[in-house]
Amino acid sequence: MKLSELVATAEEVAATSSRLAKIDALARLLARAEQDEIAPLIGLLLASPRQGRLGVGWRGLTALDVTHADASTLTIADVDQALDALAAASGTGSAAVRTAALTGLASRATAAEWDFLARAMLGELRTGALGGVLLDAIARASDRKVATVRRAAMLTGDLGDTAVLALTGTADEIENVGLQVGRPVLPMLASTAATASAALEVTGEASVEYKLDGARIQVHRRGDEVGVYTRSLADITHRVPEIVEIVRSLPAQDLILDGETLALDEDGGPRPFQQTMSRFGADVSRDLVLRPWFFDLLHVDGRDLLDEPLSTRLQELDRIAGEWRMPGIVTADPTAAEQLSVDALAAGHEGVVVKAIDSSYAAGRRGKSWVKVKPVLTYDLVVLAAEWGSGRRRGKLSNLHLGARDPDGEFGEPGGFVMVGKTFKGLTDELLQWQTDTFPSYETTRSPYAVFLRPELVVEIAIDGVQQSPRYPGGIALRFARVKHYRPDKTAAEADTIQTLRALLRG
Repeated sequence: MKLSELVATAEEVAATSSRLAKIDALARLLARAEQDEIAPLIGLLLASPRQGRLGVGWRGLTALDVTHADASTLTIADVDQALDALAAASGTGSAAVRTAALTGLASRATAAEWDFLARAMLGELRTGALGGVLLDAIARASDRKVATVRRAAMLTGDLGDTAVLALTGTADEIENVGLQVGRPVLPMLASTAATASAALEVTGEASVEYKLDGARIQVHRRGDEVGVYTRSLADITHRVPEIVEIVRSLPAQDLILDGETLALDEDGGPRPFQQTMSRFGADVSRDLVLRPWFFDLLHVDGRDLLDEPLSTRLQELDRIAGEWRMPGIVTADPTAAEQLSVDALAAGHEGVVVKAIDSSYAAGRRGKSWVKVKPVLTYDLVVLAAEWGSGRRRGKLSNLHLGARDPDGEFGEPGGFVMVGKTFKGLTDELLQWQTDTFPSYETTRSPYAVFLRPELVVEIAIDGVQQSPRYPGGIALRFARVKHYRPDKTAAEADTIQTLRALLRG
């Protein structure tokens, strides 16, 4: 299959708001794919290549000086091989290897194909071909039941592998996919509510538990063999020996546990999220010890608990996890739920999660059975630039570069602005059009990808917090930033400072 067929389908999907039309277009594409093309197709459509980390960033892609092809010749196999080379490059000379691979791929691609590939590699495709839409398209293309495909995807943790099985295997093979100790599953996700009592109105009687500002982990044990996986199912077992030791000490032989991990400071309070995450990407350091808190149990000694009610799973978890159990209460009382939320915040944690006591574990799903409650922080920041959108946003100025004020010049020029993150979340069609019409009058310069502005427009941004980051001069990056609205009543001199944002690191 040629890459141009994938690009054309992605453009068709991005151009429509109809979920059924998206599913139809994707199903037609998947039905034409050869077996070895299916997983690469899924990865590219999700802007999550099957190879994982490629070692490629926006700067490296925009720095390429190539002439694109006039005609489409690249195949999906060609692209997959090039991404293999990028992912395999390491050690001395790896930067040159990546540049050569990117240059070769870019020169063989048409301009439209390269735009698609660059955004797919950066995770910024935004065609609307999200996992749920693709899952339905896989079911349609393979003539399998949606529920069967969805459950297989949940239990394998890999939509690409599920697509291959659905499209090339038998009906029995995909229906018999089950929970396996040692194979991580997609985690159950939570919706949101403003207060614990509002969440309780949704769930009814519930387990109300601390929500830590930590990292989600899933731990599998078979005998003395233990595997620890992240929210994205990456294997970090060798990075967290202290968690492995704890799980080996639990009173069971076979386990699948869901939970969070967090590093604590000298006073027993939570360290910043980024310090916890640093252990996932670095050699083991006993200077920063991780402590696990487990809040669910999916399997114990030959017994699958996925379809059991939460009350049953928690009863078994209490028996197994002991002191490593996440703090919480079972209640239908809004006052008690609100008090636990207050206690969690006072202890330096994010808030609480309210979980319907009769709910099963819906791996990979975000429904109403779990509801998270945590305060939303808002700050007034300045727009420094905006990137041109893609798909339905093509031709519109979309992804915002956000800056905080630096009055004393601690991180740059006195009175200047320090970039702290990007976001396109929260932008309505009306705001996109307004930005596209308005930003050119503030323009200082532009590149093929973005328009850079005088730092005068103030926008109110909601965030979940900040994390340490070497990517920006101020040493921090916004977490889960989204646009609330512009503030024409405020000047840039009234924007929040980098020092205010950095103070969030200290809680």
